[in-house]
Amino acid sequence: MAFNWKTFQTRTLTAIVFAAVMLTGLLWNQWSFLILFSIIHFGCWWEYFNLQEKINNTIYHRYTRLAFMLLGYAVILWFCGPVFKINNFSLKENFSFPVSVAGFVFLVLGIFQGKKINWKKFGAAALGLFYISLSWGLMMNLYQEIDVHINDTGFITAGNFIPVVIVASIWINDTLAYVVGSLIGKTHLSGISPKKTWEGTIGGIILCIVVVGFLFMKTFYSLNENYINYFLATIAAIASIIGTFGDLLESKLKRMAGVKDSGDLMPGHGGFLDRFDSMLLAIPAVWFYVLLFIK
Repeated sequence: MAFNWKTFQTRTLTAIVFAAVMLTGLLWNQWSFLILFSIIHFGCWWEYFNLQEKINNTIYHRYTRLAFMLLGYAVILWFCGPVFKINNFSLKENFSFPVSVAGFVFLVLGIFQGKKINWKKFGAAALGLFYISLSWGLMMNLYQEIDVHINDTGFITAGNFIPVVIVASIWINDTLAYVVGSLIGKTHLSGISPKKTWEGTIGGIILCIVVVGFLFMKTFYSLNENYINYFLATIAAIASIIGTFGDLLESKLKRMAGVKDSGDLMPGHGGFLDRFDSMLLAIPAVWFYVLLFIK
């Protein structure tokens, strides 16, 4: 295939802008973090509805779309920790309930817009609360200082530390899996995603663990403590392995819908779900690891 310079420029410029927006939201403060993932949440929902309409050959009324988006956002607000306060008003305690009530109101309005209730359609939409909203809610919950204890040693993370490690792990895994797959990939991983190979997938996971688990802290913090390396390597392993299943799941949805991309947010890169499909499954897995073995 001939090299297309114009396509390369478009993809590169888009990737730079995307990275700049992501890093600003992740690193600035808790409010930029909330705004970033609120936008991502609603964008993922919009594309999810578009896919479900094609898969189930149906149409979602705007009230139904708004209802599930608001119910999902109430889930996100409910998972916001103490750091998310406006003066003395906690997002969880003061805003999650009113938003959920608004969601239920619009849901009732949406249900009665049709002559007959299509339970399959509403069931598919309800799954989005787990697939999309719960994942981003758990990401908000991970934005907090965490006292990490491993083998009687420990350190306190910055509020955004674990979310940044998750995002970095996904990016590094995707990039290195693509590089390894392009160089030596021969065995197809799955018919769902023909471009993925076992060699690229395994190579990406191993290299991600090495980079995040053993080079990250040494490079940026001049630290090489075994307990920190163990902690980061485990998150990298969970994010890269489970994230691969998230990628395959979204590919399956697109194949069922008969589309190449979930949206056109980023020219040359696809939509919200195309960019964040790996995180939607990786985040809950990392959250459970932190809950059960770290906190």
